[in-house]
Amino acid sequence: MQVCRRISTLLLSPHCVFKSVPAAGVKSCALPADFSDVEFPSRIKLKVVPKVPQYPPQIRAYKTQKRLRLMRGPEEYHNTLLHRQYGIIATGGGRLKHNNFEMIRMTILRNVDYNKVFAIWRVPAPWQPITKKGHGLRMGAGKGGIDHYATPVKAGQVIIEVGGEVEYFEVKRVLENIAKRLPCTAMAVTQEIMDKMAENKEKMEKENLNPWTWKYIIQNNMLGCHKWISKYDKRWFNEYV
Repeated sequence: MQVCRRISTLLLSPHCVFKSVPAAGVKSCALPADFSDVEFPSRIKLKVVPKVPQYPPQIRAYKTQKRLRLMRGPEEYHNTLLHRQYGIIATGGGRLKHNNFEMIRMTILRNVDYNKVFAIWRVPAPWQPITKKGHGLRMGAGKGGIDHYATPVKAGQVIIEVGGEVEYFEVKRVLENIAKRLPCTAMAVTQEIMDKMAENKEKMEKENLNPWTWKYIIQNNMLGCHKWISKYDKRWFNEYV
C-alpha cells in the first residue's frame, strides 16, 4: 500500500514527466488547403458521350483498318494536366468503348460532390469503327459490319481530369477504382506525382553507370539485333510496346 501511495504521489507531482492529456481536447493545428488559384471550367460535370458518331446525312458510316499505330508509343500532346491537380493517365495502349466512358461518368457522379469538384474529359468520344463478322460465318465475302466504336489511347495520355476545392485523399479512392476497371493499364496521379515521375526518369538517365543501354545496343546493331527486333524498338528503344 505504501508503494502504491508513493507512485501516485510521484505521478501527481508537478515535476512528473508522465502527463495524461484528454483525447477530446486534442485538435489538429494543420492549416487548411488553399484553393484560391483553382479555376473552374464552364462545364463541371462529365457529359454523356454518344455511342455512335453523328455524320452528316449525305455521309455514310465508313470502315477503317485496325490502325494499331494509334495505340503504340507515347502520347506527345495530351500528356499533362491542364488544371495541375488530379487525373487518370494511361500507362499502356488500349481502346476505350462506350461502356468504359459510362462507367467513368457514373462512378464520378455517385462518389463526388459536384458543388466543389469538377471533372473534364481529356479523350474524344468513340470515333474509330471496329468491325466484326457474325458468329459462325465463313471467312471472306469482304469486311464485316461495324460492331462498335472505340477511342484509342496511348501510354501517358490523360483520360480524365478532376479538380476543384478538394484534396487528393478525398478523390484518390475513386480515381484508383476507375483506373483498375479500364481496359488499358492506367493509374491515378496528381501534378506532384507526374513531376516526380519525370524527375526520376531524368535522374536515372543522368546517373546511369551502365554503358550498355538499349539505345546504345540498338543504334550500334550489337549482336546483329536488327535482324530480330521490331521496328518500334528502333524508334522507342524498347521503352514502349
